[in-house]
Amino acid sequence: MQFNHDNMHGVRLAESLVNMLADGPWDSNALQDLLTGHLFRSPRITPKYQDELREWAVRLQTVFAAEDQEARCSAVNALLAGGVRRVFLTTHDGMLPHLHFADASETLVERVRAVTAGGLAIFMTEAAGERLGVCALRDCGRVFADTSRGGNRAYCSARCGNADAVQRYRGRLRAGYQSQGVLS
Repeated sequence: MQFNHDNMHGVRLAESLVNMLADGPWDSNALQDLLTGHLFRSPRITPKYQDELREWAVRLQTVFAAEDQEARCSAVNALLAGGVRRVFLTTHDGMLPHLHFADASETLVERVRAVTAGGLAIFMTEAAGERLGVCALRDCGRVFADTSRGGNRAYCSARCGNADAVQRYRGRLRAGYQSQGVLS
């Protein structure tokens, strides 16, 4: 399955916002850097916007953590209802026609809500309702959108996958030693 930039912008922003929750306390500078990195021009983060975006990230997290396809679709539908006022095609800056979920005149929070809800909806459609998840490493909590060829990702990063493999290996060693009476 081919995922390209135009259909990944919103889902990557959703992923980043949720991962800010997992990474610890929110900071307005980090949030501003994140939004700038996701092509929001000069985002001005007020304390109110910061609180509203944190609440939105908690709602986004429900999509990634949903138990099954039906729950995931319901969560995305709730986000669409609360985040998208209108959808329209545009060809700005000489680009090919593409969807926008928010108008430039909307507030920063409204635009973030619309872009993430719309992006998740497109991704869900293209990924057959799958490929969103929470890292399998215990105590990690980070989320991911799986764009791998096989679509069977279980970890947010190779680092977490490797750490989990090491933990499982050490657990097997420990169990083997205990069964031999080497460890008590």
